[in-house]
Amino acid sequence: MHLTALVSGADRGLGYALCADLLDRGWRVFAGQFMPKWPELGELANRYPDTLHILPLDVSSTQSVRSAIERISTLVDHIDMLISNAGISHGPNESEEGFDDTAFRAIYDVNALGAIRLVETLLPLMDRSEMRRLCFVSSEAGSVSMAHRTRGYAYCMSKTALNMAVRIMHNDLHGDGYTFRLYHPGWIKSYMSGKKGTAGDLEPGEAAVPALAYFLSDREDKGRLVLTDNLGREWSF
Repeated sequence: MHLTALVSGADRGLGYALCADLLDRGWRVFAGQFMPKWPELGELANRYPDTLHILPLDVSSTQSVRSAIERISTLVDHIDMLISNAGISHGPNESEEGFDDTAFRAIYDVNALGAIRLVETLLPLMDRSEMRRLCFVSSEAGSVSMAHRTRGYAYCMSKTALNMAVRIMHNDLHGDGYTFRLYHPGWIKSYMSGKKGTAGDLEPGEAAVPALAYFLSDREDKGRLVLTDNLGREWSF
């Protein structure tokens, strides 16, 4: 029997690479698709027609999340692992010239509230799993004690809010057998601004290797929640 995972933000970048690596390992993967015209997931489905399921998923929409989970429940009776990866760094029409309410809310809605929507809606399926692994792609940008940036309020604050949300989830669910992975993947040449960045240390495929190793690790956290990066370092948050 295949282990099962749901990955949000799976169209491209880190999310796509995580899906590909899980499939290579024999997992059954539900890939949250936000951009149906982007071709990579379709190409991956041709390679894994029996184990990759592509789902429309906009984590900023409660109805979209509910519809995706309802679809999953018609195909499997449980989910073993959630990788909450969907994230953006710029909202619609965001400008560096001033504060943009619309952009700020859009970033918050995806990066912080999106993870809460996913977990709360997915819990009935995850309760049936023995693994019960909840993984969240965060960032050093969300660390208050280590903050060094001089701009990017919305993105940084959204990741701080995500870290707090995961802390509350951990307090609530750890006693029920849930294990958590809060992760900073390093500086990736990502698509978070809408197009692939040229700056960064890692290609998405390279970043997926340590990320997935950490998500699947059997480390015993003994009730601790830590933000860990791709080099195994722990960050204060």
